[in-house]
Amino acid sequence: MKFRHELKYYINHHQYQIISRQLKHLLKRDKNADASGEYHIRSLYFDDIDNKALHEKLGGVLEREKYRMRIYNFSDKVIHLEKKIKKNDFISKVKERLTRETADAVLAGNYEVLNVPEKPLLYEAYREMKTRMLRPKVIVDYIREAYVSYAGNVRITFDKNLKTGMNSVDIFNRDLSTIHAYDNNFIVFEVKYDEYLPEYIRTAIQTEGLIRQSNSKYVICRKFLKFNSWEDQ
Repeated sequence: MKFRHELKYYINHHQYQIISRQLKHLLKRDKNADASGEYHIRSLYFDDIDNKALHEKLGGVLEREKYRMRIYNFSDKVIHLEKKIKKNDFISKVKERLTRETADAVLAGNYEVLNVPEKPLLYEAYREMKTRMLRPKVIVDYIREAYVSYAGNVRITFDKNLKTGMNSVDIFNRDLSTIHAYDNNFIVFEVKYDEYLPEYIRTAIQTEGLIRQSNSKYVICRKFLKFNSWEDQ
């Protein structure tokens, strides 16, 4: 399992305009972006009966993990079950593609569809659902603008318009009722890279003086929902 550096910041729109203008001349756009250079991400996060992922983040635990189901642009063409592992400022992610049928079964509470020992991530999630009552907790929506560089395997993202779904696991519902999760003046700015961050990119993004983000999108959105919304599913 390979770990990468991950740095997160809050930036305002003025800072975004400055940094994004620099990056447009230096890096390539994410291949998944539309004509505007953006795409929509929706994730359904899971947590266990003790809200372990939530409390470990709030408690500052240095090594932690969380599970989510993710789609793009409200489409079911690409559905992933993902596990994100965090160690200090390093991250790793494993994922497995799901069919719409499997995703719908999970959302309906039929976790047996993940009982597939030959697919380790699915089987691991299944065991967590059976033994730790891993359940859907909150939907997280945002618009992403992303840039990539092969040098250093760098990925830089601006996540905008963060919203949370209101008491629903209907991840495929384009008309899902959502609310803003924080002041819309802020943008989440993330920098991910492997062994090194090229100096020309470091200079362009001007991270000195920026505010490091301590809360994850999952934690930010959970504050709008009761902890036990779906505990009994």
